[in-house]
Amino acid sequence: MTAPESPAHAAMDQFAVRDGELVVGGLTVSALAAQLGQTPFYAYDSRLMRARVAALRAALPAGLRLHYAMKANPLPAVVRLFAGLVDGIDVASAGELQVALAAGALPAGISFAGPGKRDAELRAAVRAGVLVNVESPRELPLLAAASQALGLPARVAVRVNPDFELKGSGMKMGGGPKPFGVDAEAVPVLLARIGQLGLAFEGFHLYAGSQSLRADAIGQAQTLSFELALRLAEKAPSPVLSLNLGGGFGIPYFPGEQRLDLSPVAAVLAGLAERARQQLPQAALVLELGRYLVGEAGVYVARVIDRKVSRGEVFLVVDGGLHHQLSASGNFGQVLRRNHPVAIANRMDDKGREVASVVGPLCTPLDLLADRMPLAVAQEGDLVVVFQSGAYGASASPQAFLGHPACVEVLV
Repeated sequence: MTAPESPAHAAMDQFAVRDGELVVGGLTVSALAAQLGQTPFYAYDSRLMRARVAALRAALPAGLRLHYAMKANPLPAVVRLFAGLVDGIDVASAGELQVALAAGALPAGISFAGPGKRDAELRAAVRAGVLVNVESPRELPLLAAASQALGLPARVAVRVNPDFELKGSGMKMGGGPKPFGVDAEAVPVLLARIGQLGLAFEGFHLYAGSQSLRADAIGQAQTLSFELALRLAEKAPSPVLSLNLGGGFGIPYFPGEQRLDLSPVAAVLAGLAERARQQLPQAALVLELGRYLVGEAGVYVARVIDRKVSRGEVFLVVDGGLHHQLSASGNFGQVLRRNHPVAIANRMDDKGREVASVVGPLCTPLDLLADRMPLAVAQEGDLVVVFQSGAYGASASPQAFLGHPACVEVLV
């Protein structure tokens, strides 16, 4: 009896192949390496990002506002691209706020979230005229003081920690005790205080979780979020102008995972948009996405500097690793390590396969980009590509670890 085949990764067919080489942004990876003058590097395909936004616009109900959560990829060139494509940018620090403003994002469409905003950050947000997602009663008097001192309105929404979570999500951001947002049962008191302080209340922000590939779970969380917002709106000091339902749309990283079916999610949102027109007539519905907009459009590329065989196992040692691509090493939220999709970028048409591990140059066994994967037979000088690398890559990795050179990033 033959053993059943292990599940495969979803096809990484968003990129073309030319003469056996992966093509990103119209250029082969070897051409990109030559132009950049080094490996490792991240390359982000602007065409794929534009196509993802266009597909969402076509599928989702008219009038729904699409925001880019820039923590997924804060490269200024990427933020500048999205500032011209979407309706708003969501930031999570004063540093990100500066990048968003410099990229041309309009303050009216910027929202600022985060559980530990410093006094200076709250003041900067009021000065810039952006929407602050309040996550603690502590923030309210500070915002009121900044508003009075600057002579500017403090625009606020309440980030709600709901009493439910996004099922099947990679990271649960709501439900149970959480550092994020204000517990739903405590929101009415907070709303009263907002009214007392004269802050410019605009609405609610709910984010139940991230990285879900289950359309039914996403739709359920959106529906529950809307209904919770309806109940809380009865206690609000003024009409709801904005209802951010979060995001949570995932992309496939691991064997057996498939791309999210957008149609059921779009159907739920269409129903909620109709309800909003009746029950929250002044409110705009907002969808906040990061990974889903950029994750599949990026690759991480490193060069093989050594091919080693140790007790019968092949190790491809590359010039990059977990210090640039922490997620692929399994050290960014994974409980059990699983391989991201990896390939030999300049041997995409090769039929021969061997089982090999891809490791980096760091002096730690954690520096593992692929663990015993079937790959084209690679030699020194070949290029290894890690797909699904457009989100939570360079900026989410410990690039100073062990003093190796930083990687470069390019939008093509």
